[in-house]
Amino acid sequence: MTDAAESSPSSAKDHAPSTPDWTCGTCGAEWPCETKRDLLLEEYRKDRAMLTVYLGSCLATATHDLPTAGPSLQERFMGWLPRQRRHS
Repeated sequence: MTDAAESSPSSAKDHAPSTPDWTCGTCGAEWPCETKRDLLLEEYRKDRAMLTVYLGSCLATATHDLPTAGPSLQERFMGWLPRQRRHS
């Protein structure tokens, strides 16, 4: 497992990534699976910036592990994050 994937403590029910194919070690879906997305949003609910840093780190490692995946990895790892409204 890579450093990025290991930086968040996990157990079998946490839907941790299985590298180098970046599938969910629990349900087998592409990581982050729907369940893991919900868990991450809850875990990082008070610090979305750190969630972005964590997922960015995972994305960087996945880009190395899956060089033929292309730009779809960015959508897979970051595209699902809720956008916060900007205050003017």
